[in-house]
Amino acid sequence: MNAIKRFGSAMIVPVLMFAFFGIVLGFATLFKNPAIMGSIAEDGTTWFKIWSVIESGGWTIFNHMEIVFVVGLPISLAKRAPGHAALAALMGYLMFNTFINAILTQWPHTFGANLEKGVENVTGLKAIAGIETLDTNILGGIIISSIVTWIHNRYYNKKLPEMLGVFQGLTFVVSISFFVMLPMALLTCIVWPTIQAGITSLQGFIVGSGFIGVWLFHFLERVLIPTGLHHFIYAPIEVGPVVVNHGLKAEWFKHVNEFANSTKPLKEQFPYGFMLQGNGKVFGSIGIALAMYSTTPAENKKKIAALLLPATLTAVVVGITEPLEFTFLFIAPYLFVLHAILSASMDTIMYGFGLVGNFGGGLIDFFATNWIPLAQNHWLTYVIQIIIGLIFTGIYFVVFRFLILKFNIPLPGRDKEKSEVKLYSKQDYKEKQGANDSVYAATGDEYTDKANYYLQGLGGAENIKDVTNCATRLRLTVKDQEKVEDNDYFIHNQMAHGLVKSGKNVQVIVGMSVPQVREAFENMVFTEDEA
Repeated sequence: MNAIKRFGSAMIVPVLMFAFFGIVLGFATLFKNPAIMGSIAEDGTTWFKIWSVIESGGWTIFNHMEIVFVVGLPISLAKRAPGHAALAALMGYLMFNTFINAILTQWPHTFGANLEKGVENVTGLKAIAGIETLDTNILGGIIISSIVTWIHNRYYNKKLPEMLGVFQGLTFVVSISFFVMLPMALLTCIVWPTIQAGITSLQGFIVGSGFIGVWLFHFLERVLIPTGLHHFIYAPIEVGPVVVNHGLKAEWFKHVNEFANSTKPLKEQFPYGFMLQGNGKVFGSIGIALAMYSTTPAENKKKIAALLLPATLTAVVVGITEPLEFTFLFIAPYLFVLHAILSASMDTIMYGFGLVGNFGGGLIDFFATNWIPLAQNHWLTYVIQIIIGLIFTGIYFVVFRFLILKFNIPLPGRDKEKSEVKLYSKQDYKEKQGANDSVYAATGDEYTDKANYYLQGLGGAENIKDVTNCATRLRLTVKDQEKVEDNDYFIHNQMAHGLVKSGKNVQVIVGMSVPQVREAFENMVFTEDEA
């Protein structure tokens, strides 16, 4: 399970970049639309050509998703030297596809894929980094990258005899990968047609699942967030081949110009309702925050507002909900399950009223990739979306407020034993730990300070087995979970948003600065290990 969670969190590294490139394509669609911009945007004008160039840059990640995942996964999965692991994975993937190209060239009829016809004329073929090969999409990239990263973790530090010292490290990993990629390429040529047929059948099943599939997808995407397994729910659909061959995001942006210029209902043009989870992040978060604020005693309202406002804005604007959701997840998990049910129900109802599109993030996503480029012909759909969303904001508020009061849930500011919203002082921490000032010394660098603080609370470098991260959380496996401090330690002076412990699997909720904190953290762990 730890390996699965670690792998799931590694997938977030390349996925995080999709938002920016999606916004670029959204604005390019807007500024190239003559119906909105007028004659300046007509085909052939300087304005049109400039935005065509910008749009081509926006397609970079979507046209090369396989390579992005191949290079991105080792950054999280490699235990040491992630840069070398990423290069080794890229080399392994290039060798893998080169071997496939050679096999299909030498035996074109044996495997049913004749490259002489051109990859653009044969279904199931694609040119990757200039290599004509089987289109294994991101699934092939992920598998090859994982294999090479495993080889890297096992053999990167392997000590070779002095005369072979030049082959140590990266070269040794790539050399082993060479001999592994050859049988992998042959095996792929044999089994991939069957796998591809299975994927096609799965696509038909998912698309035909209708409202049940939409509800189940959004429910699982929310409810699995505490486990870290939600990456396995949305990633295969949004950027993988589960619904369409190259992922729904790429499919949406590929046709968004057509959608914008057509008066046909969006649902008719893009009959997929699997990217609507941002509605729960926007409308649901507002209702939850209002319920938490309204149930806080008057003397603590200002303090709780100071905590809720930035967390809610983060959720609504950019779609990062964990600081808000984890606030009540620790204390009342059933509220989180209720949140997943309400969010999935809202998305399904919106889908029933014709809403489809790229609504995976917050308002930035809503405006840039949906509302602005498509509003001219589809504004009524978006008005209905907002109405349903605000209705659910009210439902969230009423239901959460009722349950908080009914069961007297001790959310921040409501704990009778802690009548104030406690921000622990350094003296509180020292008294709790029975330690002196040497336990934690600030350096003035936010990332280093947080990393040092977390390391102390996790039992020191000797207690860390491995570390990775997702969008907002530092994920670790520790050797002795008893050495890990409780949640109060980590939220001290807002050093973190909270802590999740599941046996030896630990998650520190850091926020959007987690990549920088992880880098500082790893430097400390490795330095102490080597010392």
